[in-house]
Amino acid sequence: MPLIRKAVVSDVKKIHRMINSHAEKALMLPRPLNELYEHIRDFHVSVENGRIQGLCALHVMWEDLGEIRSLVVAGKARKQGIGRKLVNRCLTEAKRLGLKRVFALTYTPDFFTNMGFREIDKAELPHKIWSDCMRCPKFPDCDEFAVIRDL
Repeated sequence: MPLIRKAVVSDVKKIHRMINSHAEKALMLPRPLNELYEHIRDFHVSVENGRIQGLCALHVMWEDLGEIRSLVVAGKARKQGIGRKLVNRCLTEAKRLGLKRVFALTYTPDFFTNMGFREIDKAELPHKIWSDCMRCPKFPDCDEFAVIRDL
């Protein structure tokens, strides 16, 4: 049974490899190593037998809005509920922090709608969220879906 815990500094290089291997497949944005160190407190990891099997971050965007980002589950660990557990852990943290809504930009909206999120037009999200998008090679022709959940 995997353990879900907050990430620690010694996890950063593995998190970096997992995120950027998915980014190479155009499944998410790449993240530079220094950014991951700066935001390590955003991350939860799923660990089994000392190995990170999955990761997910909750990034606070504004006083009432958070973003689920960088959800990755290793190939062999998929379809075991790890992604769902990681997102639920982030949602629990969002509620504890007093956030009212959480959104995600994703290529797999069904995963999120099955967890109580609803699809919205990206234009409904505050302009502040577009700072990451500006670095994306697909900008401005984004093909991700926006989903949001009220807490």
